[in-house]
Amino acid sequence: MEYRRLGKSGLKVSALSFGSWVTFGSQMDVDEALESMAAAYDAGVNFFDNAEVYAHGQSEIIMGKALKKAGWRRDSYIVSSKVMFGSLSDPKPTQRGLNRKHVVEACHQAMERMQVDYLDLYFCHRPDPEVPMEEVVRTMTHLIQQGKVLYWGTSEWSAQQLMEAYSIARQYNLIPPTMEQPQYHMFHRHTIEVEYARLYEAIGLGTTIWSPLASGLLTGKYNDGIPANSRLTLAGYEWLRKRFESEEWQQRLEIVRDLTRVAEDLDASMAQMAIAWCLKNPNVSTVITGASRVEQVHDNMKAMDVVPQLTDDVMTKIEDLLGNKPKGMDFQ
Repeated sequence: MEYRRLGKSGLKVSALSFGSWVTFGSQMDVDEALESMAAAYDAGVNFFDNAEVYAHGQSEIIMGKALKKAGWRRDSYIVSSKVMFGSLSDPKPTQRGLNRKHVVEACHQAMERMQVDYLDLYFCHRPDPEVPMEEVVRTMTHLIQQGKVLYWGTSEWSAQQLMEAYSIARQYNLIPPTMEQPQYHMFHRHTIEVEYARLYEAIGLGTTIWSPLASGLLTGKYNDGIPANSRLTLAGYEWLRKRFESEEWQQRLEIVRDLTRVAEDLDASMAQMAIAWCLKNPNVSTVITGASRVEQVHDNMKAMDVVPQLTDDVMTKIEDLLGNKPKGMDFQ
């Protein structure tokens, strides 16, 4: 496992990390969750990502029980949560958003659910246009000063919003965000490669990217149609099936079929190559992987072995097939 600094902070995170998303509590129980987390931990993963909204709080509860059962030293791993949407299916106004009341109480709830004394990383899950930026920055600074949070960050914020938070922090001697959690994969590149480009040096922004496999499209499992028991066949994922059936996704599927042949030449799976491609970007601190089965964890971890195989020639071949490289960007 490779370990990368989280932006310009002193914290080192594993290049591959593990996220629960909605699998914990909806598809996996405590023992299944622990089996997957242990497989990741044994492979060198030290960062486990979560959020209050995942499975309406059950994801944090199951991760907490799994961590307690594992008995790992607390200083050997990093846990996170994200705040914004609340953990209830129908939250009241004080049970969601980035207002100080909800952010503080959600932090306490996450610590209680995951059975930890502090959160290593705490993210603002999305921007909240109804809350002044100064209130958000002051609240996060307060939690850090209390020792309940070590580093705070954002998820899916614009570069302008990040700079506003950073500027407010510097103006009032507060603590700025350390990291951003954006979506990033072969078909979604502009934000991390263009919009944030100046922030990596300007403010030392770290990134904990999610969806490296584009909701499963980049695994190659849909190359010959929708397999039985995949997410697209499950209740509650109708929105994803509708997206899959769109013209845009069908065009992307043709590209994935061609990319799969490139992966096969490397003796790698399509998923491993897609994750390795994300890791080639030096501005990616860690790639959050997910799994509904422990076998997927083992498969994802092998992406580390594929990174050295992505030579300039292979990266050029991939770029030619994608045809979407932002102008002026080159992280080969």
